[in-house]
Amino acid sequence: MAQADTQETGRHGDIPEQTGSRVRRLLDHLDRWRRDPGTWRRGTVLAGCAAVLALVMIFHAQIPNNVGNLGSLLETFLPWLGLFVPLLLVLALVRRSATALIALLLPAVVWLNLFGGLMFADKSRAGGDLTVVTHNVNADNPDPAATAREVAASGADVVALEELRGSAVPTYEQALRDTYKYHTVKGTVGLWSKYPLRDSEPVDIKMGWTRALRSTVATPRGDVAVYVAHLPSVRVKFNAGFTAGQRDDSAEALGEAIAAERVDKVILLGDLNGTMNDRALAPVTSQLRSAQGAAGDGFGFSWPASFPMARIDQIMVRGMDPVSAWTLPRTNSDHLPVAASVEL
Repeated sequence: MAQADTQETGRHGDIPEQTGSRVRRLLDHLDRWRRDPGTWRRGTVLAGCAAVLALVMIFHAQIPNNVGNLGSLLETFLPWLGLFVPLLLVLALVRRSATALIALLLPAVVWLNLFGGLMFADKSRAGGDLTVVTHNVNADNPDPAATAREVAASGADVVALEELRGSAVPTYEQALRDTYKYHTVKGTVGLWSKYPLRDSEPVDIKMGWTRALRSTVATPRGDVAVYVAHLPSVRVKFNAGFTAGQRDDSAEALGEAIAAERVDKVILLGDLNGTMNDRALAPVTSQLRSAQGAAGDGFGFSWPASFPMARIDQIMVRGMDPVSAWTLPRTNSDHLPVAASVEL
């Protein structure tokens, strides 16, 4: 029995011994790094890459757009540059380069300064007088009725839909009429509301056909001017770069319409085919506040629905405070619906 007790104790006694051996191995590795004269000479290329990465994030607004709209392309996917930090970290450890490790602090700090608030802080709170949803439903949606029911189930007071195919509009109207008494459709965009609508009219965004509208929603707390817009699509081509000229022209026209708005409270709902970081959308974004940026949890990426990489579907406001913003579950569209609640 005494022998059995001794063996049992020996097995448990291995645990601190194993832990101590791991610590000793780590200390040995660090000691070898300290004594290795090449630790500071190796990895200068990796350190240079880290410095360039930091500079690109710091000065992204100065990257020119006159060559393939490179600046806008970079700004669309700017948060994803942070993925290069762990990649460079692994390479620096493999190279055993103290220089590269220290240099990596710069892009890490810059990325956290730019996106740490979005990534790690939930700014949403309870409450809100008005809940709105916007959804690009996809012209090729195989089941418009199901998509309409899923959007209505969100409980939103106001719903904006983009990329409405003419033949599918009656289906959306039928599916939403029990929840939303009022609605208007102009071209390929529509607005459904639990509150009365008036002064609904198309907004000319220089496309040749209607992909934007404006309507006044008479809420219990006063009038709200609601804009619904679907800006032109952009393409990434090897021979032409980021082709976004028509989108940029439409953004300028939409910005002019919003600037002329006389109602104090304004909401913009729609697929802008660009992120809040994209300088080309400045005619719009400079006038309005992003609900996701002000009151969202995380980045709120909305496209593509199968693996969201960018938030190109936007809810922006003026004259009111966002209290929460979020994405809704996937429908039959290639975009996720996005929602927000605001205080009027």
